[in-house]
Amino acid sequence: MAAATKQILLNAFNMTCAGHINHGLWTHPRDRSAEYNTLSYWTEQAKLLERGLFDGLFIADIIGVYDVYGGGIDVTAREAVQLPVNDPTMMISAMAAVTEHLGFGVTINVHQEAPYTFARRLSTLDHLTGGRIGWNVVTGYLDSAHRAQSGGTLPAHDRRYDYADEYLEVLYRLWEGSWDDAAVRRDRAARVFSDPAHIRKVTHRGAFFAVEGYHLSEPSPQRTPVLYQAGASGRGRAFAGRHAECVFISARDPATARESVRAIRAEAVAAGRNPDDVKVFVGLAIIPGRTRAEAEAKRDEYLSYASPEAGLAHFSASTGIDFARYGLDEPIPYAPGNAIQSATAAAARRGLTKRDLLAELQLGSRYAVLTGDAVTIADELQAWITEGEVDGFNLSRIVVPESFSDFIDLVIPELQDRGLYKTAYAEGSLRAKLFGQGDRLPARHPAEAYRGAPQRPWDSPLSEPNQRP
Repeated sequence: MAAATKQILLNAFNMTCAGHINHGLWTHPRDRSAEYNTLSYWTEQAKLLERGLFDGLFIADIIGVYDVYGGGIDVTAREAVQLPVNDPTMMISAMAAVTEHLGFGVTINVHQEAPYTFARRLSTLDHLTGGRIGWNVVTGYLDSAHRAQSGGTLPAHDRRYDYADEYLEVLYRLWEGSWDDAAVRRDRAARVFSDPAHIRKVTHRGAFFAVEGYHLSEPSPQRTPVLYQAGASGRGRAFAGRHAECVFISARDPATARESVRAIRAEAVAAGRNPDDVKVFVGLAIIPGRTRAEAEAKRDEYLSYASPEAGLAHFSASTGIDFARYGLDEPIPYAPGNAIQSATAAAARRGLTKRDLLAELQLGSRYAVLTGDAVTIADELQAWITEGEVDGFNLSRIVVPESFSDFIDLVIPELQDRGLYKTAYAEGSLRAKLFGQGDRLPARHPAEAYRGAPQRPWDSPLSEPNQRP
């Protein structure tokens, strides 16, 4: 079948902090993640990933802190549970300067910045990377972020997606509709750098935004960056089906992944897109060795440095439940909340106790962990592709840089021998590399509605305005 021969897509998963997903491993003597605030940490990692032909480095981010567990940041601060954390965009230009093909997916919350200035920031990065930028669209789930920014509270879950829908609408108007490709002439003799006849003012009035102005950047290689998304609730999947090109999921096994993949692709079809317009990545932690015994010894060594409690503090923030309040075997009253609804629902279905959670968090995270020699790892990855119907993997770091270098040196050659992984990069932008269909969004994407002639502000395919003139 086709899925058996499709090539695996790979992102390295990292964050501008010491403790990201597999908590506690910053204490490992070979780990360099505490150097996250140096440029060399990022440039060396980018060169390593490009040597391994990774499609991208996906950079997570949060605004706010994990302060649910124990009602404060004691564990969060001591164990570096995504705190301190730096701006995820600042080192991308440096990494782009030392690579030619590696893509960069950056996480930025829609509540963090007005769409008008954000559009320029992403266009700038798309220019400076030569069309290698992607954006992970997140709506946020931390009440602490809203208290810190405005003194307010986190908006309701579905309302956050309504906000994101309109945020994207404004961005499509700016990225796709404000400048024609013919606008920039750079004609020295005629003294015309940009032709005003090909530049249009964007006018938008909606439920959340009122914008009137010209996009500040000329068209970048991709115009709209590659759009990533990770929402797994019903509303999140509908949002992904409409907008996303790459979706990240969490799954314990291929069968669970398959359910999510099919639901996401169904949403894409319902939005008038093709099912293959969305690439689905599952998060995994991988511990390879030259032999199974070597891999298992390495896993046992990693476990001795991991912090299950730090992982529990992270999961408390994800669900909005203070697990510090419960005994090891005390029933936990899971209920739909305002944080990550899919995480809460998954734990509720299984009736997980605190003891259960700590057991699953032995490596500091609840990601599925693959341990073994190259053949074993390749077999399991192939099963995720064929049975789970995913397109690729978001590989979390355990110990940096060896988690990535071990995978590159041990597993990738085995995948290449099976025809499951590329032996060279394709040319073109990040979007062209991922989809093989050019640098720009296809016409069936909803961004198409904003290309070409300007729309009246009340003619909105995605949101209803507050008022009409």
